[in-house]
Amino acid sequence: MQLPNVLYSFYERRLASGLDHERLPRHIGVVLDGNRRWAKASGATTADGHLAGAEKIHEFLGWCDEFGIRVVTLYMLSTDNMGRPPEELDQLVGIIDNTLKRLGDGLANGQRVRVQAVGASELLPAGLAETLDGLQASTADADGVHVNVAVGYGGRREIVDAVKELLLEADAEGRTAAEVAGELSDEQIAARLYTRGQPDPDLVIRTSGEQRLSGFLMWQSAYSEFYFCEALWPDFRRVDFVRALRDFASRQRRFGN
Repeated sequence: MQLPNVLYSFYERRLASGLDHERLPRHIGVVLDGNRRWAKASGATTADGHLAGAEKIHEFLGWCDEFGIRVVTLYMLSTDNMGRPPEELDQLVGIIDNTLKRLGDGLANGQRVRVQAVGASELLPAGLAETLDGLQASTADADGVHVNVAVGYGGRREIVDAVKELLLEADAEGRTAAEVAGELSDEQIAARLYTRGQPDPDLVIRTSGEQRLSGFLMWQSAYSEFYFCEALWPDFRRVDFVRALRDFASRQRRFGN
């Protein structure tokens, strides 16, 4: 059994050493999919699946730090997920809350991360919203990976919220709807998104074999590269991540040209 493990480690190191670090993504978005299916396949409870997925988050962020990825957006709880059965939702919210508190302590290598909430905070239970607020304040000066935590997040809602903000600002300034429409631009919408001021994701990874965005970063991912991995999120390995990075680095990005 040890020989395959040795060969496997050699293969992983070889892949990693061959990466062109000048061509790696600055911002990676991740759809963390497959926790419940992992639990079912393992004969475990749904809560166990979410716990395994939470552990993978800390491991994954360590890999991102290792390869110099500066921004990561984690799709942890969508607006659609808010409609799950109360018992499961309560368990999931508790696991997310604990995961976030651990992020506040930094990664296993001691590196501190900067945490930012991405979503509609008014939809979240008060305790989780308070945890996010506290983390944003306590990690604001961290110089490690910038981690966007997408909880209570929906891509359509994000765009609607951006437009609402723009219209309310215009109303406060006494401008008419016709004036707003006459000068409306992509840049004005982008400046009011949850991720305002950040680079758009270069790469979006989704685990579990599903090949759709499910409303994740709909505006920001217009020119992103996508990588769909068969592994369920708790089973996502460092070698899977390296393969995703290698695949991204090999692509010729055209940005619509």
